[in-house]
Amino acid sequence: MVEVGARLGTGVGAESGAGVPAVSARDRLRWDAEYARRGVATDGVRLPAVFAGHADVVPHSGSALDLACGQGGTAVWLAERGLEVRGLDVSPVAIAQAADLAARHGVTGRCRFGVVDLDDGLPPGGPVDVVVCHRFRDPRLYQALIERLKPDGLILISVLSEIGGERGPYRAGPGELSAAFADLEPIAAGEGDGLAWLIGRRPKQPSAVTLGRS
Repeated sequence: MVEVGARLGTGVGAESGAGVPAVSARDRLRWDAEYARRGVATDGVRLPAVFAGHADVVPHSGSALDLACGQGGTAVWLAERGLEVRGLDVSPVAIAQAADLAARHGVTGRCRFGVVDLDDGLPPGGPVDVVVCHRFRDPRLYQALIERLKPDGLILISVLSEIGGERGPYRAGPGELSAAFADLEPIAAGEGDGLAWLIGRRPKQPSAVTLGRS
């Protein structure tokens, strides 16, 4: 894993690990170019539209992890709501833009951003109250995301889907999220128009199925 991160307002420092796999290096360059083209984020501080109708279930305090956070709009929204947020993305350009957005919105003290290669798995960290993962899909991480939640913790996840969309290696098949997160208490879910999404809560007590896996 390679991670680059800093508390906002202190600049961006680097810690090198085992090296970045070639596929991640290409992804990073591609996303760097895309975010550089978009320029500095001037709006978009909100929960992604697919989750917006359920914003009331997001707590006003606690900790949050935002995977594939991009320019930081969701992370800053969570911080403004009162959570301590860690935002992760493969693109250093996006992370710098997210840090700038947080500073402009006065939530520097509640945000921490890092450049992370998720091909190496979810980076270490304590349990959190909220996980947001919008339009990033890696089924290898699904169980780790559940385990990262505190009891009663909330996950909001969306991925590209084959339902109403093209087939492809980056798209979820029918029922993928519902099956992967079956141990969570369902709040809302949907699948269609090329997108699958789910909001669920980790039970305060583990289910019998979960216990059987440990």
